[in-house]
Amino acid sequence: MKTRSFNLTTEPWLKVISLADNQEKTVSLIELFENAQSYRELSGEMRSQDLAILRFLLAILTTVYSRFDPKGEPYPWLKLDKDSLKDIEKVDEDDQLIRRQISKDLLNTWKQLYGQNGEGHFTKIVTTYLRRYNQRFDLFGESPFYQVGERDYNRLVPTNKQISGSEGPGKVAIKQMNRQISESGNKPSLFSPKTPEFKNQLKLDELTRWLISYENYSGVTDKTKINMSAKYSVSSGWLYKLNPVYATGDNLFQTLMLNLILINQNRTNRPYTPQKPVWEYSVSQYISKREKMLQPDNLAELYTVWSRMLHINWSKNGDPTIFSAGLPMFDSAAAFIEPMTTWRVRKEDGKHVPAEKRLSTMGTAMWRNFGQYVPLETDNHESEKAKPGIVKWLKQLKEADGIPQKTRLTLASADLIRDDNAASQMPAAEIFDDMQIDADVLFDEDPSAAQKWPDRIEDMIVLTQKIGSDYWRFAANIGRLRNVDDRSFANKMIAEFYDGLNVPFKNWLRSLNNIDDRDTQSNDWKKKLKDYVQEVADEVIQSSSPRDMTGFVDVNGVIDKNKGLVNIFTINNQFRTQVFRDMG
Repeated sequence: MKTRSFNLTTEPWLKVISLADNQEKTVSLIELFENAQSYRELSGEMRSQDLAILRFLLAILTTVYSRFDPKGEPYPWLKLDKDSLKDIEKVDEDDQLIRRQISKDLLNTWKQLYGQNGEGHFTKIVTTYLRRYNQRFDLFGESPFYQVGERDYNRLVPTNKQISGSEGPGKVAIKQMNRQISESGNKPSLFSPKTPEFKNQLKLDELTRWLISYENYSGVTDKTKINMSAKYSVSSGWLYKLNPVYATGDNLFQTLMLNLILINQNRTNRPYTPQKPVWEYSVSQYISKREKMLQPDNLAELYTVWSRMLHINWSKNGDPTIFSAGLPMFDSAAAFIEPMTTWRVRKEDGKHVPAEKRLSTMGTAMWRNFGQYVPLETDNHESEKAKPGIVKWLKQLKEADGIPQKTRLTLASADLIRDDNAASQMPAAEIFDDMQIDADVLFDEDPSAAQKWPDRIEDMIVLTQKIGSDYWRFAANIGRLRNVDDRSFANKMIAEFYDGLNVPFKNWLRSLNNIDDRDTQSNDWKKKLKDYVQEVADEVIQSSSPRDMTGFVDVNGVIDKNKGLVNIFTINNQFRTQVFRDMG
């Protein structure tokens, strides 16, 4: 009987959009890396899935190009095992000259790959590496991709959770792993893209994409956990915990390169970190490390971190039965190894932890939190440390002339937002957002702090949000006038207010360049904002009813301190007066 195989290095499973004809194609890992410059972007079932796969691809590239230069030669300061292609001797980074050489070599590798204006390509060493580890990229076999064998699974879980073939507890259905459905056995998905008879059916290429995605976006419904002396709670997937931010380019090659961080951003005077993705571990090694709940110290490990130990049993007719056991997750506090997130301060202990979108904040566009993404003159040491690592890397590339001054950078976010049920944490919504800005604007080096673009942009956002607060109060007063729930009414109107500002602000941001007069461009945004505010307020006035115009005498002093007549016109006058004051 022929051994079944689906090897990701040679079998097509990655969905991409071709630049030549704008058509979707399905390609293998080797084909993708050989032709990344010919594809526009990844094109899987969801944007969040594409992000999970992007990080998986980056784990491969980070591993390869932290060991080899573009010609496929090991770096002279690194000793590699010829068979495994792994580091076998610790780099002497105590030597200052070696540290400088490491930084120089890694930056040169990046620049040679990227080429002039991002017109480069990946080199043959990536294919060499994939062929060396091709058995770890097979969905079937002795060491199946992103899985463990039945013997290892049973060895690592409690006796009452062990399995035999397709029988046993701890099953996770394909329809639950598929994040377009996310259906458990207890609660059917009413708006599934598949009919009930097809919910548990997937082709191997799609199953592979969801396998990677599920490790990043798993909820907490699993009842099976691995054996550990210390108690732990089942954790959701790591990417599920972030407010993601990453860079995108004009094609898939540029996107991969802009996010390819080769120099350690996290350890002082240690530019090189040995990379170890999950497939370079044995099962015992990997689970043993996870039991210690230590934060990964390298990006390849972080980008391929498992939230679940999975085993897939295949029936004779090819149907999969998937078993899942929860793994302990490391603490997210000060996990600055993670470059693709914004940060917040945890109230309990004052430590920085990854920020995350909630259902209540999913409508807040990226530009409104501009200062969380980019360095500002007003940042203190802690604030600067908590900026996304990917933005720090882009700044380093610009300072090293890796990317041209006029490069237009796009910072994007693809976020799968979980529900508010702590016991399940099932996907509730997906959002995608981005903002474009020239590199010389984002990392403005003007010697005058008052002239630096990031702070000027942040000033305009602060002003915009102040006017937004004025509009919220205006809307709340209208709601009270109409005898409806004023907070709900105001929240609905302020959401529409910001929705209408998203495109104008992003267009203004994209239009900026470093030769612009800062005052002129700032005043241009102020005028746009003022015109917009007047327009939306006029729309409210024009839709007013006779009762709005008649109004009432305020006896509580909530709207009018003079306890006079309150109607649509007095509310509008008060609003315009406040806007005039705030606009300065």
